[in-house]
Amino acid sequence: MSVTARVYGYPPAHNAGSEWMLHSMLRPLAERGHRVTVWLSHPGTIAESYEIDGVRVVPFQEGSDFATEAQSADVLLSHFENVPLISGLARARQIPVVVICHDNFATSYHNAAGADLVVYNSEWIRRDGEIHYARYPAEFLPGRTIVVRPPVIAEDYRTEPGDHVTLVNLNPDKGGDIFWQIAAWTPDWRFLGVKGSYGTQILPPTRLRNCEVADGVPGNDMREHVYSRSRVILMPSLYESWGRVAVEAMASGIPVIAHPTPGLVESLGDAGIFAYRDDLNAWLHALSSLKDPANWERASRRAKARSDELSATPDLDLWCEAVESLYDARRRRSFHVAGAPPAPLPLSAR
Repeated sequence: MSVTARVYGYPPAHNAGSEWMLHSMLRPLAERGHRVTVWLSHPGTIAESYEIDGVRVVPFQEGSDFATEAQSADVLLSHFENVPLISGLARARQIPVVVICHDNFATSYHNAAGADLVVYNSEWIRRDGEIHYARYPAEFLPGRTIVVRPPVIAEDYRTEPGDHVTLVNLNPDKGGDIFWQIAAWTPDWRFLGVKGSYGTQILPPTRLRNCEVADGVPGNDMREHVYSRSRVILMPSLYESWGRVAVEAMASGIPVIAHPTPGLVESLGDAGIFAYRDDLNAWLHALSSLKDPANWERASRRAKARSDELSATPDLDLWCEAVESLYDARRRRSFHVAGAPPAPLPLSAR
């Protein structure tokens, strides 16, 4: 089976959670022997085709044949702004379309309407999707929907925690400004701010002796360069539909303090330590509590247990089987054998 995806960017150059989720879903398809090709819709820093974990990636600079090549795909897949394009290309040849929904924005649901398979990244995104589609005519509903939580293979991230309080991505929506306020008020902690791959990165307004800023780290290097240095992860995010960094950190038993977005509440579960992003006092008290070794150990045990729970979910098997079923259904349609032609009517009956 050939699976062709069209997306804005892809690892390792495009280092964002949605793209790493996509890669962690395409990789098992490649491992099952399917031909997986990703075509990029934006010129990135890598100008030549490359392969990562069995997935072939064609950069925009080499991608002028995409529309032609897409016609021979068995399954077309996309997310975000490229969904209307692949839906349009798929229509003429009745190629099955897979859409991944990473958020609950009306545009995302609208573009996914009528897709053969819609994949939600969390239960709360699925619930909002069902509410959105309740007003749609039946012919515009997705053919099938499943939930695949952003897959995190715990062994790829597990390490011994370090001694820093860490925020990954210093843009305002991720809480970059809040992070430096917390650092200024807690000089007894060491802080590590890791630059993200998108958004304006906020640096400390004055040099803080307990703070360090690190350049962006590719997803496959997070264990060595981020989690091995982190004792607590902060996520004062304005919006998180899931929270991949939180799940990666919990693999090492690193406690996470987070603003209670629906996604972070779902991903962290009972391991989460929640504080509203505009309540600076709450963040300071939560950090102070984790200075106590006994409190940190309890929070760490809960984080590891939650990581084990998420690792035990069969989402990837469900995903692969759902995509393969689209291919099987299309083959059955293609090889449908018609019955014998009807006998001609006798002249007397005409």
